[in-house]
Amino acid sequence: MKTSELQNIKQRYSIVGNCEALNNALDVALKVAPIDLSVLIIGESGVGKDILPRIIHDNSPRRREKYFAINCGAIPEGTIDSELFGHVKGSFTGAVNDSQGYFGVANKGTLFLDEVGELPMATQARLLRVLENGEYIPVGGTEIRKTDVRIVAATNVNIQKAISEGRFREDLYYRLNQVQIQIPALRDRGEDIVLLFRLFALQMAEKYRMDKIVLTDEAKQMLMRYKWPGNIRQLKSITEQLSILSAERTITPDILMQFIPQDLETTQLATIHREGDHSFENEREILYKILFELRSNVNDMRREMTSLKKQIEDVQGTTPVQAPSQLPRTQLAPIQPIQPITHPVAEVAEAEEYVEPSPEVENLNVNDWSRQALEKALNRNGGNRKKAAQELGISDRTLYRRLKQYGLDK
Repeated sequence: MKTSELQNIKQRYSIVGNCEALNNALDVALKVAPIDLSVLIIGESGVGKDILPRIIHDNSPRRREKYFAINCGAIPEGTIDSELFGHVKGSFTGAVNDSQGYFGVANKGTLFLDEVGELPMATQARLLRVLENGEYIPVGGTEIRKTDVRIVAATNVNIQKAISEGRFREDLYYRLNQVQIQIPALRDRGEDIVLLFRLFALQMAEKYRMDKIVLTDEAKQMLMRYKWPGNIRQLKSITEQLSILSAERTITPDILMQFIPQDLETTQLATIHREGDHSFENEREILYKILFELRSNVNDMRREMTSLKKQIEDVQGTTPVQAPSQLPRTQLAPIQPIQPITHPVAEVAEAEEYVEPSPEVENLNVNDWSRQALEKALNRNGGNRKKAAQELGISDRTLYRRLKQYGLDK
């Protein structure tokens, strides 16, 4: 796309920024606009995903038709099918008239489905049918209706993870993802952060007729190092707070720190790890540590029981049988009681007769111990995988991967 065309689009839709990732997203949106394909917009909450669907609609052959933006996460699960696909009179309490739903009203136009990852599974099946052949059945109806609607969807959910957890249909994902557009997070946009700050500060100054706030160089650097978990929405909120509450119009790092949240879990000035960089080494080490500790406790208990058994056999084999009252105390060394081991295996051992372990137990590898630990954790928690993962100190994702590896996911 030519630079002049890009600048015209930014001015028309009040888009501020020059980072390469943002320019690339705008370029893809304009290229796909004339082509009637479904578009999936990926990005964190607050990055401005709602702008691209409008750009796509306004530059498509459908621009003279209706455009609806729907927040799927804000509609209750019990009414979302009726909202999207309509209903017939009397199909449920309160259905006093027929309703076309968004797919009926937006015929020939564009529907923007924001937070599409929050759709219930039943609604996902209905949506897939509309995308494939343009057909749907209203709630409580029997007549098949046709619609010609272009879908642009957006989500901040990790769809691949949702698919693996059974919360999103894989076939629907591929149907929505004919063209994917990635919106960069604010922390990845560099100097665009300062440009956006200036815009929001100017808007506040003009709206409320006050002096505009400005940043020192040190405050600008601090602003660009901050990780902005709320993205543009959070930046605008902080700029408005500074404009109203700060007595000084020149913002220094000390003043800025008073308005930036100090919750280290969400706002620390730290290196941002990209998706896919997560390592499971720590979780694996924790699991191995638990398994090896279990094996060590079992081995210690076996050695103590074997020693006790041998000591008793030696006494019985070398000492004539005498009445208990005549048995010299010096002939039998006092046997120290076995200290209880604070582990579920030890509790079982105290209640049962000791049996010499077979060689197969000694040859158990790490995978066998891991499988046993997973099975016991699931049994103790009644099959609840989330609780089992918490007990083992591992993530839900690692637990699902282990269950699949050992064939326990059925």
